Amino acid sequence: MISLTSIQWQDGERTQTELVTKAKRSKEGKFDIISYEDTEATGYEGSVTTIKADDSSAYITREGTANSALSLEVGKKHFCQYETPFGCLQLGVYTHNVDNTITKDGKLYLKYSLDLNAAPLSDNEIIMTIN
Repeated sequence: MISLTSIQWQDGERTQTELVTKAKRSKEGKFDIISYEDTEATGYEGSVTTIKADDSSAYITREGTANSALSLEVGKKHFCQYETPFGCLQLGVYTHNVDNTITKDGKLYLKYSLDLNAAPLSDNEIIMTIN
């Protein structure tokens, strides 16, 4: 089981969603891999999200009714495809922090900013605890 809190700041407003769900956990070299089925709570019911994280990077992919791939590397900006119910967007993703202590205490913290056409879109945090 995982507890996942997603916090988003957009236009000065804070939105928070929480999800507790079953997840699969594995290890691939230096990467911890967590995979779970999205629900109505995340807005992506029918999709599977996989988070692959090491000490300084994370890769978040979503496949199913919505498809996306975000690359997060501390101090770097990547351009990523993000599918929404309204169409596909290319987003800039700048990563502020990756704190992966899954092996030690079952926690993962991600903080990143998104932009669309170089205009700030949102600041985001993901806090995951494996129970």
